[in-house]
Amino acid sequence: MSSNIDTRSPFFPKSRSSQVDQSRTTGVGGTERNTPDRSGEISSRTSGDAKVSIPEGVRDFSRIKKVADSAPEVDNSEKIARLKAQIQAGTYEVDYDGLADKMLQSEF
Repeated sequence: MSSNIDTRSPFFPKSRSSQVDQSRTTGVGGTERNTPDRSGEISSRTSGDAKVSIPEGVRDFSRIKKVADSAPEVDNSEKIARLKAQIQAGTYEVDYDGLADKMLQSEF
C-alpha cells in the first residue's frame, strides 16, 4: 500500500511539497526569504556576536606573505658554494663598509 503524502521537508527545493506551496516569498534559487521584521530581529540579535577584529599586524603579515609567495624562487646554491670555498681556503674578505651600511639600514 503506497501513500501519496509527501513527508519531505520543504527545505528541498525540488520536492513536491515545495512546488505545491507557492505562497512563500522566494529568493535566489527558490529559497524562502526572511520578512523585513525577521531580518531586523536577526540583525539585532547577532550584531554583538558577528563582529570580527583582525589586528593590523596580521593584515600586514598577510600582505607580505602574498608578495613573498608570488615572487620567483631564487637559487643561491652557486653563491653559497663559492662563499664556502672562499672561507675554507681563507680567501674570503669581509666588505666592512658594506656590512656597516647594512647594519645602519636595519637600525633605521
